[in-house]
Parts: sequence; structure tokens; C-alpha cells
Amino acid sequence: MSEWRTVNLGDCCEITSSKRIFYNEYVESGVPFYRSKEIIEKAKGDVISNPLYISQARYDEIKGAFGIPQKGDLLLTAVGSLGIPYLIKDSNPFYFKDGNLIWFRSFNEDLNSKFLYFWFKTRNAYQMLDKIAIGSAQKALTISSIKQISLEIPVRETQNRIVSILSRYDSLIENYQRQIKLLEEAAQRLYKEWFVDLHFPGHENTPIIDGIPEGWEKKKLGEIIETTSGGTPSRRKENFFSGSILWVKTKELNDGFIFDTEEKITEEALNQSSAKMVPEGSLLLAMYGATIGKLGVAGQSLSCNQACCVFLLNSKEYYRWFLYNWLMYNRTFLISQGKGAAQPNLSQELIKNFEIVIPSSNLLMIFHRLADKIYTESAKLQAQIRNLTEARDRLLPKLMSGEIDIV
Repeated sequence: MSEWRTVNLGDCCEITSSKRIFYNEYVESGVPFYRSKEIIEKAKGDVISNPLYISQARYDEIKGAFGIPQKGDLLLTAVGSLGIPYLIKDSNPFYFKDGNLIWFRSFNEDLNSKFLYFWFKTRNAYQMLDKIAIGSAQKALTISSIKQISLEIPVRETQNRIVSILSRYDSLIENYQRQIKLLEEAAQRLYKEWFVDLHFPGHENTPIIDGIPEGWEKKKLGEIIETTSGGTPSRRKENFFSGSILWVKTKELNDGFIFDTEEKITEEALNQSSAKMVPEGSLLLAMYGATIGKLGVAGQSLSCNQACCVFLLNSKEYYRWFLYNWLMYNRTFLISQGKGAAQPNLSQELIKNFEIVIPSSNLLMIFHRLADKIYTESAKLQAQIRNLTEARDRLLPKLMSGEIDIV
């Protein structure tokens, strides 16, 4: 630690925000515009769920007068979910919302922006940001308070070596995320080819009757699949959230397998609330909230909150990947049918009344076997990501505190 020293963050880089963009400046397509929600999605490697845009002309105006984010700059969420860092890794154009995000740019030779990115991911940084946040109902970070943060940093050469070690983990994680995306796209293409374009095996010899292939049926979703929901144990009982039962919140539904959750509950919490156990392999759909329409597949037996609609497959496991892709393909339509003035809300009754065309059992089983191979490989990659993330997160605080000497 002899080569480490204390610096004020405001002395190492420019800390600022964006120029204000008004609601009436949003357009249907153009340059991506990010709020905290979108930056969190990008930080996780997720697809932007509800993209916003500003015009190319407005972007060019801001770029010429004030500058725009560059590769190597850093953004930090400043409201809601505080302190989530996003390192800009490419030159793809975008702009962002003032007040939602703090912008770190123009780093001097004292500080590597990637080192700061990793520092923000440490528990020490989280505690410091929580301490300086203002507000009670919704906490927020201010530029002035961020500038006064003191942190211990080693010489630039050591910073670079620490960054190199941690970046190897991130590179592998990003590579696996890309592979998962390709696998999911392959499954979606197969679904579209068979069940949307109707180029399924044997389609040449299958007559179309009343607009659907012979042997297929129009049903209400509730006629073919049983649904249920969950519940939230009382937070007044501290021990309720100190168990080992996975408890899914809708923000954790991101179109993938669920192997872990932010919070876990006890058997007592399960028994004294409307939460219930969901069998492995069940599908979960977010009925409202920021992730409405997003899906999850139970990677093991788990529980969930009341905002999740659970599709219980029971003896119809071969429906899993057909239904998963049907829900994904029809997501925009499903959300558009939601009730509510402030934001759309789905309900189990609404979901069960959606009409769906069910292919023959034989075709469903063939599709399930093919898709299951794809999603099984995706699950293996997700497990690799989880292992890499855990290994990186164990190493991170030791490297960032100087506990491990870098030679």
C-alpha cells in the first residue's frame, strides 16, 4: 500500500451531467436516449426494453455546443438504484437524461476511468455513495458531493494491471452473453418459421382450414395452461428475508433462466404469506412494473411476488418453449392490452383470456426437443457467467483495496 495515495475524485476528472432534453423532443426513431433504467439494462448486458430516441439534428446540436459521451467515459446512476456504473466501450452515438446520470469525462493521468468503474462496484463505494445521497423518499446523488469523494488509488501502472486482471473476467462474461443472444435468436427464428410463417415440417401437405393448419386449435390461454401468482412476506419480520428460498421480483425477469435472486425467504415467510413454491421449469411473466412483459424460466424450485404471473406446466412440459416464444413474440401486443392510466397492468384473468393458436401435439413435441437443446446450452452459459461473476466479485475488493499486491 506504500504506493497508494488519497485523491479527491473531482481533481482527477470532469464530473458533470447532460443538457436538458424535454419530453416533446422524443421521437420515434433516431439517436438512443438513456435514463437510469436503460443504463442499468446496458450495464447488465440486457436489451433495452422500451427505447427512447431524440432526433439526429438535436444530437448534432448538443454535440457541437457541449460535447457528447466518448469511449472511456463513465456514467453513474444518480436516482433510484444509486451508484450503478456504466463504462462506455464504443463510439455508438447516444445521449442521456440530466439528473438521472452523472457523467465522468476528461480523466487526467492520475486515474484510469476503468479503475474508477471497478471501484464503484466495491462495497466501500456503495456505502460511501449511500452516505452522501440526499433525500428521504427517493435518494439522489449530487455532482458537488461526488466531487468531494476521497479514494485511495495506486500509481497509474498498478491501476492498469488491476484493470487488466478484472477486465478478463468481464470479457469472458460479455462473450458468453453474446453466445446466449445468438442461441436465443436461433430459437426465435425457428419459432417464427414454424408457427408464424407456417413453414413447419409437413406444411406442404397440410391444408389450411378457417385460417389455421388442419389439426391446430384456437384456444384461450387459460384453457391449456394453469396460472398462479405469488406474494410478498411481511418485511416487519426480519427473519422472513434471511432464508434460502429464492424469491423473485419482477425486476429480476430478463428473458432468461433464474438461478439466483437478490432476496431469499424462509419457510416461515412462505407459510405466513401468499407466496408459494413454483416448480422448476415454470415460466414467469412480469404483469406490471418497469419490466412488464419480461419473462423468466425457473432454473430450480422458487417463489415469487404478486407481480409475477406463473405458468404451471404440470404434465405439459412440451409446451414450455412454444409458450415462452409465443409470449416473447407477442409481448408488445400483450402489454398494449394492459389496464391502468399511469402504466399498463396485466392480470391473470386478462392473460388467461388471450387467444392462442395451438399446433398439433406431435409438432409441439418436435419443436420442444429442438428448442430444449438450444436453451439447455443457454443455461450452461448462464451458469458459466454466474461462476465468473462470483469469482470476479471475490477478487474485486482485494485488488481495489491493495490487499493483493500486483507485481
